[in-house]
Amino acid sequence: MPRTSWATLAADEDHYRPLYARLLGLRFVNPGGVLCFLFFEGVVALAALLALAELVSWWAVLILPAAVAVMVKLNDMVAAVVVRSAALVPEQERDRFRRQMEPVVGRARVGWLRHSLPGIVVSVETVSPSSSADDSTAGRSRDGSS
Repeated sequence: MPRTSWATLAADEDHYRPLYARLLGLRFVNPGGVLCFLFFEGVVALAALLALAELVSWWAVLILPAAVAVMVKLNDMVAAVVVRSAALVPEQERDRFRRQMEPVVGRARVGWLRHSLPGIVVSVETVSPSSSADDSTAGRSRDGSS
């Protein structure tokens, strides 16, 4: 099968891939050796255990690995469609998206607020100077001093 320009693996690297991935002809999903072992031998062992426990028929030993292989191949085909559609996005749109997603670092200009001072808590109630002076003199007269 000839490689196309959007394939992610080179032809010389295909020789080192696990047999499971090569037999399925995976181009975009690249499972490693352990994952391929779990996809095939692990599923066969699981199906055999289920069959020994008489939870499923012995046909499951053949059907379950085939079903997992179909799902892995389907996942590879979906990945191919996603890669192809992403390649069709014009470079201009990609640049616009990158500009929108970049964090903007700068300083915001804030006007001076007369009622706020750094480090000082300002109360909401306003007290006029004349009323505070009257309160202080009234307090002295109530105490009896002055």
